[in-house]
Amino acid sequence: MSGTSDTAGTSDTSVPRRRARRTTLLIAGAAVLGALAGTVTGYAVQYHREPTPLPPLAQQKMDGPKPAAMNDATSRRSVNAHRWHKADEELAKKLVDVPAGAQHSFSGAVSADAFAASWYLQPSDAVGGLIREGIKSVATASWAENDRNFVEVHLLQYRDRSGAEGFQAEMVGYMPEKDYAGNTGKDFPGVPADFGHLWIDSKAHEEPGYYPVRQARALIRRGDIVMVVEYTNARGAVDEKALVEIAKRQMERL
Repeated sequence: MSGTSDTAGTSDTSVPRRRARRTTLLIAGAAVLGALAGTVTGYAVQYHREPTPLPPLAQQKMDGPKPAAMNDATSRRSVNAHRWHKADEELAKKLVDVPAGAQHSFSGAVSADAFAASWYLQPSDAVGGLIREGIKSVATASWAENDRNFVEVHLLQYRDRSGAEGFQAEMVGYMPEKDYAGNTGKDFPGVPADFGHLWIDSKAHEEPGYYPVRQARALIRRGDIVMVVEYTNARGAVDEKALVEIAKRQMERL
């Protein structure tokens, strides 16, 4: 009897455990099926309902310049006002004044990609380099004194001095090549050698059917700002004194 009791006791003890496990699995399976059935039913009901409109925005009208047709008063800035930052205005205010009566004049902030398009042979690659070097703002002034002499002044402000130093070093490196000035240039008068330089093309650039063109360039760095002044003559002769005078006026503004 004792053996029968032990066997019965073992059987009574083990069966409920197996039954409890099976019951738990059945309940879990039922819960999963119930959830799936509820989800499918919910999608089916939602499918037949009319779409609920979204609530209106808190600010339905955003402040900003309204589009307008271009006219004589349209500037590069007004074409897309959202591309500019207040820092661009501050740098543009430091540009040298365009002489009264100058022809084809412009003075103001320009975007980095616009500067790259006018300055580099491969603008798409160059604008990426400018951004990596930390370009912050660019401002340009340009004018024609007459039908022979043309002036361009560029101010480039970087987020720190290293970016300005990089631009300066790059220009000093390529200017002696024959496709540019063709010579090492000289120090800009009144500026330490490490901060200013001046080049005049060794010879004029000539193409059939065009006047000979010669350029002079001044490069000066002050802190995180680099200034470049280009003086171009469309007859093959450059007035170095005129370039130096413009560059000194720009230095005073900085």
